[in-house]
Amino acid sequence: MSPGRERSTDLVGVQQTLTPVLKAKALDNRLPDPILGDEYAELAMRCLDPDYDTGRFGANQLGLAAVVRAKALDDWARTFLADHPDAVVLNLGCGLDARVFRVDPPAGVDWYDLDFPSVIDLRRLLLPEREHYTLIGSSVTDPAWLEDIPRGRPVLMIAEGLVPYLTETQLHRLLTGIVDAFPTGQLEFDTVSASAWRMSKWDPVGRRYNARFECGFDDPAALADWHPRLEYAGEAPMNDAPELLAKAPTGVRRMYQLMNLLPGFRHSSRIVRFRF
Repeated sequence: MSPGRERSTDLVGVQQTLTPVLKAKALDNRLPDPILGDEYAELAMRCLDPDYDTGRFGANQLGLAAVVRAKALDDWARTFLADHPDAVVLNLGCGLDARVFRVDPPAGVDWYDLDFPSVIDLRRLLLPEREHYTLIGSSVTDPAWLEDIPRGRPVLMIAEGLVPYLTETQLHRLLTGIVDAFPTGQLEFDTVSASAWRMSKWDPVGRRYNARFECGFDDPAALADWHPRLEYAGEAPMNDAPELLAKAPTGVRRMYQLMNLLPGFRHSSRIVRFRF
C-alpha cells in the first residue's frame, strides 16, 4: 500500500468527500478533451488508488459537475488576481485540489490552503511545495487561523465543496469575519438549494462518508444582506454548464440533459461570487 493510500484511511466524515471529487478531476484529465485538465489530480489519485480508473467514470460519472465547478472558480480567480496581483488568497476546505498550480498566481500573491490537519498532512505527501504558498491545518470554523493572515491587502476567498457542510451560523461568521478583516475582495463558493440540503440525509454518498449538508439557499444572492459592504456579483452554470454538456462522455451528457429537465435539479447546486 502506498503512503498516500495508507494516510487516506485516517480521514473521517466530511474529509472523506475529497476522494470522489479528486477522482472526478482525475478522470476528467483522461478525457480526449478535458474540461479542467488537472494532471496533479490524476497523479494524486493514482497514489491513493492505483486502479481508480477501472471502468472509467462508472458510478462517479455525475462527479463531472464538480469539475465544472472547479473550472468556474479557477477562471474567476485568474480574473481577480490579474487585477489584484498583490492579493491574499484563502482557499478554504482545499482537500487535495491543485488549484494553486492550475491558477499559477502572480509572484506578489500570498496563497493559503486550509483544511483539517489530517488532510493537510496528506497534501504534503501528494502535492509539491511552491513559493508564497502556505498550508494551514485547521477547521475553518476556528477563528484563530484568520488572525495570522496578513491584512491591508485585497483578499480572494475560494471555498469549493465547503459551504453546504457549514451551518448557516458558521457561514455567517466566516463571511462577515473575512469582510471585516480586509479592505476589499471577492468571495467565491458553491451552495446548494434548500431542498438539496434537506434531502442530503438520504444521499448515498453523504451516508457512505457520514457527511451531510448543514445549510442551503434558494436565493444565495440574499447572502449579500449579511454585511453592508457585501455585494452579489453573479453566478456561473454548473449542472447545465455548456462545457459539461459539450465535453462529457455521451452517456454522462445525456444523463445531465435528462436530469436538468427535473424541477429543481438545474439549480440544486450553484456557483456564486460576491465582492466588497
